[in-house]
Amino acid sequence: MDYLFSPPAPVTVPVNGESRAFPVHRIYCVGRNYEDHAKEMGFTGREPPFFFLKPADTLVVVPNGQTGTMPYPSLTSNLHHEIELVVAIGVGGKNIRAADAVKHIYGYAVGLDMTRRDLQNDMKKQGRPWCIGKGFDHSAPIGPITPLAQAGDVNNAEISLQVNGADRQRSNVAKLIWNVAETIEHLSAAWELQPGDLIYTGTPEGVAAVVQGDTLVGTVAGLGTLSVQIA
Repeated sequence: MDYLFSPPAPVTVPVNGESRAFPVHRIYCVGRNYEDHAKEMGFTGREPPFFFLKPADTLVVVPNGQTGTMPYPSLTSNLHHEIELVVAIGVGGKNIRAADAVKHIYGYAVGLDMTRRDLQNDMKKQGRPWCIGKGFDHSAPIGPITPLAQAGDVNNAEISLQVNGADRQRSNVAKLIWNVAETIEHLSAAWELQPGDLIYTGTPEGVAAVVQGDTLVGTVAGLGTLSVQIA
């Protein structure tokens, strides 16, 4: 087939121990999925899960042992970090039961859901969609994917983020309001999941602003470290 212009290259993420890369289909994100983070954002209780999407090409893919670069985005003076466990879907499906969810997981990664908080808050006040606060260029740094069999007990893993060597976020994946299996059940009722989908599962408390020159180092136990500098 002839194209009017060259189509973009596929977006891929490296896989630990694998020469083949993981091709990305969609990026789903879960909002306010740790209780203490929900409280710091002004909400309480176990509300039904809700989701937003980021374009696949917002990923900043950072190989093992390297520090990635994320340019400070336009239109904001309040760029926030959100460290997250990322689930990589290997087998698609719709209306997946939580009990069967693990059969659809290829592996896990460490990710950052970067947020233009001032723009997001402005859109919330106006009752408008807040894609501009979440789905901007370079807003989804991610490290390599660790296959399920090598990932260990992810559901009870410590999750943390340091900025310039100082703790900002520290919690445990066990504190998710909606755990990974429940999230897949709810998400697959709304969309048919496909191989290549990534799910950013939510961030714990401690979100705060970063500025140019800051170095962010995020970890989920058993999945390695994600290092990103704000340029």
